[in-house]
Amino acid sequence: MATLNLTSFNPGSFILVGIPGLEQFHIWIGIPFFTIYLLALAGNGTLLYLITVDHSLHEPMFFFLSMLASADLVLCTTCVPKTVGIFWLKAQKITFPGCLTQLFFLHFSFFLDSTILLGMAFDRYMAICCPLRYTSVLTPRTIVKIMVGIVGRSFGVILPVVFLVKRLPFCKSRIIPHTYCEHIGVARLACADISINIWYGFAVPVMTIISDLVLIGISYALILHAVFHLPSRDARQKALSTCGSHVCVILIFYTPAIFSVLTHRFGHNISRTFHIIFANLYVAIPPALNPIIYGVKTKQIRDKVILLLFPKGMK
Repeated sequence: MATLNLTSFNPGSFILVGIPGLEQFHIWIGIPFFTIYLLALAGNGTLLYLITVDHSLHEPMFFFLSMLASADLVLCTTCVPKTVGIFWLKAQKITFPGCLTQLFFLHFSFFLDSTILLGMAFDRYMAICCPLRYTSVLTPRTIVKIMVGIVGRSFGVILPVVFLVKRLPFCKSRIIPHTYCEHIGVARLACADISINIWYGFAVPVMTIISDLVLIGISYALILHAVFHLPSRDARQKALSTCGSHVCVILIFYTPAIFSVLTHRFGHNISRTFHIIFANLYVAIPPALNPIIYGVKTKQIRDKVILLLFPKGMK
């Protein structure tokens, strides 16, 4: 019993093995992941810089975009550097507090992304369906309240996960067949009943993501209804192009997220190797693609990026 208590309060370290079955290819797999991570840093860092220094971008839409870029940086930085360290440096050991920290920021940034996308959908709804009330509703004070609500909601959903894992005794193998710590993967190593972890880890995310998706769907249904009733064709095209980047980002975020959750719970016939590769691509690719999508599809961002990269040419 004394050993079990000691194990509960001092689990020591875990071993992240990387991608099982592909250990001999880890060095090569690390190259694209490192490249994608650099793209994510450069793209999101550029967005944050432009939105911060350019007063013409101090609008609600770009405020939400800066929040999305920040959340994406947290998401990829939480996982990718450790993953590359495993692939290139054999840095497989992670302490229990380090594992809990990674687990928290991984899931926290995921829910943060989802809630920010909901906020962006509301912003587009107000801009297109209620343009005369846009500036009076989305005031700086309201934006700050929305920001606090977004962060508070994500924090409140994920904080219990940390305590649900921390309470578990780990007296079995501490080898995690993954490249990073995630809730259920760590909980399955415990020598105790993890029913609460399984139900909370499945029910709460599903309910949260479904509610976000439903509200986003309602917002864009109303937006499309308003767009197709605009009298001018140019106005319709402008409105659709403004929403196009948001829709692309929403699809890139939710499609693999839903697939990953469903395969993790029900995809018993899907190989562990495929699931882990997919999980790594999920935390790396959307943060790298999001700034590219906004840079290409949003004229204000595109013009500012060109001016930043080619100042003499623009002059």
